[in-house]
Amino acid sequence: MKKAGLILIWLLAAAACKKKENEFDASGSFEADEVVISAQQSGQIMALSIKEGQELAPNQEIGTIDVTNLELQKQQTESRIKALSDRLNVSDPQTIVIENQIAVLQSQISYLEKEQQRTANLLKADAATPKQLDDINAKADEAKRQLNVYQQQIALNKSNVNVQNRSVLSEKDPLQKSIAQIQDQINKGMIINPVKGTVLTQYAFQGEMATIGRPLYKIANTDTISLRAYISGNQLASVKLAQKVTVRTDDGKGGFRNYNGNINWISDKAEFTPKTIQTKEERQNLVYAIKVSVPNDGFLKIGMYGELNF
Repeated sequence: MKKAGLILIWLLAAAACKKKENEFDASGSFEADEVVISAQQSGQIMALSIKEGQELAPNQEIGTIDVTNLELQKQQTESRIKALSDRLNVSDPQTIVIENQIAVLQSQISYLEKEQQRTANLLKADAATPKQLDDINAKADEAKRQLNVYQQQIALNKSNVNVQNRSVLSEKDPLQKSIAQIQDQINKGMIINPVKGTVLTQYAFQGEMATIGRPLYKIANTDTISLRAYISGNQLASVKLAQKVTVRTDDGKGGFRNYNGNINWISDKAEFTPKTIQTKEERQNLVYAIKVSVPNDGFLKIGMYGELNF
């Protein structure tokens, strides 16, 4: 009789434990923020070094798209810029001749100024005549007038050269901007992974043709994964953002694997209960979705079923 009582107590305790294990406040499935990476350039895919399940780092180069035509366009535009440089006038031959004439005149003027001083001194000593001094003064004045003419002519020539060069250089700036645009298109031929994550699905392969906007692969960061669960209207008042909760999943051995999570989103609209979701209470027509972020130790997978307790 005593033995039968002990067995009854053990069965009741086991049933209570089993009931307790099966209790949960809400359930749902795990999901992650998925990003579809698309081609930014059109052309044949020359390389795409990825495979599903592969971990990728941000800014990692994973492939290339053929941009030979763009590279030829860039070279052609660079040649046009070089041709413009050849059209620039660094020095005008006529200006060089005038500059040489100016140098001769300046030498003459320097000599005449010395003769002016010497003749003036001789005139004071009655060793020269006023006419001699007047002749030297006339020559010096004529040389200075000619020098002024030459200097004005050089200024005019340089101004004309500058105008011509500005016209040539005005064509250079748009060409340089065109090169920058072409280079930007060339750079988009490099397939660069933008975010850290795991490749979920590969849509394109080496040798295929890519067009701008064509999906290449889908990636998601699974370091932190979200459990999307549903709660009833009665439970809504008992949850809040940043609230810590316990999340559990089946460990495949008849037990549970427990995780610490935080509620990071609560829907502000009610929706009909999904068929695959059950709440703690009896099924209700309207429920509210919540998301719980959970650090992933590698066992959590997108689409896996999970339960949570507040």
